[in-house]
Amino acid sequence: MTIQEIEQQIIEEFSMFEDWMDKYNYLIELGDECPVIDTKDKTDSNLIKGCQSKVWVSAKLNNGLMDIKADSDAVITKGIITLLLKVFNNQTPQDVQNADLTFIDTIGLTQHLSPTRSNGLLAMIKQIKLYAMAFSIQQNAEI
Repeated sequence: MTIQEIEQQIIEEFSMFEDWMDKYNYLIELGDECPVIDTKDKTDSNLIKGCQSKVWVSAKLNNGLMDIKADSDAVITKGIITLLLKVFNNQTPQDVQNADLTFIDTIGLTQHLSPTRSNGLLAMIKQIKLYAMAFSIQQNAEI
């Protein structure tokens, strides 16, 4: 699936809930599906700076597609990173770099996060896009 198709799927999933408490509960449930980072990768270099809670993200390139793993010590934050991984995992670095992530505003996520969680969300996106940029540079160097 393309990033846009996955974003549309997320928008449809969140539209099933009218109340934001239900959406928060759904985010918490999503956290259970998080492709969890290996314990050995829970290092300071994989820790996202700017998050209120601890969030670790690691990424590898497998057959030209990004393979991202993550974990967090906070359940809502783990749900948020899981949403991002749904969108970004198994995508090319170029597609990840070019993603607009319109679903975030469409589902109302930024409106309903505290300022520190919003900053954390932006920091997570920035780190994943930095991984994508590094993989793109690596791919271009190999050509």
